Amino acid sequence: MSWAEMQPLLSQACWETLIMVGWSTLIAVAGGLPLGVLLVLTDRGGLLRNATVNKAVGVVVNLGRSLPFLILMISVLPFTRWVIGTTIGAEAMVVPLSIGAIPFLARLVETAVREVDGGLVEAVQAMGGSTWTVVRKALLPESLPSLIAGLTTTVIALIGYSAMAGTIGGGGLGDLAIRYGYQRFETSLMLVTIGVLIVIVTAVQLAGDLAARGASHRGRTSTTPRLRLLRPAAATEAS
Repeated sequence: MSWAEMQPLLSQACWETLIMVGWSTLIAVAGGLPLGVLLVLTDRGGLLRNATVNKAVGVVVNLGRSLPFLILMISVLPFTRWVIGTTIGAEAMVVPLSIGAIPFLARLVETAVREVDGGLVEAVQAMGGSTWTVVRKALLPESLPSLIAGLTTTVIALIGYSAMAGTIGGGGLGDLAIRYGYQRFETSLMLVTIGVLIVIVTAVQLAGDLAARGASHRGRTSTTPRLRLLRPAAATEAS
């Protein structure tokens, strides 16, 4: 297969992969971030300590993480058809990708938030800050570098999952590799597809590393000013 024949196929496959990974990442952040914070807040010693809620959320997260993605895709096909109207194509694969990514990211968020110094949390509480203030002014800003690193890991995992979605007609680079590289023995196209995936994953990792380092640097230089700003913000909220 010549490059002129490969180019439109690769362009379409890359666009479909971008759709799957992009929307799945947004949904994963919307669902995984609050779940991860909730796991920390409701744990023993947390600001909203509640063993029942913590165990219930933990079970849901563990169940979501324990299923291999291929089995997850197949098991949620009826739900995917109900939500999207079809089980084929990039848009349909957003559903299982999101379901698989939310618990994955939630555990990474939980780990990142637990790394925040408890003294900072106590300082915000001593100033009269509520739980929401602690989360917004202390937990999330201080754990931002680790959160970015966790999000980077999630995006890379989603790229791999999206390639796996090609086994059931999900579109994207995985579907292209299976239909042409495997079923039609187009070895050259298979190698090019692998190369494109490597480039995408490398670019995502480099961008995530740069963002995490930048957030870490800003966090080190702004911790003291942030603590000074917390007092008037907490006082206003308390009043």
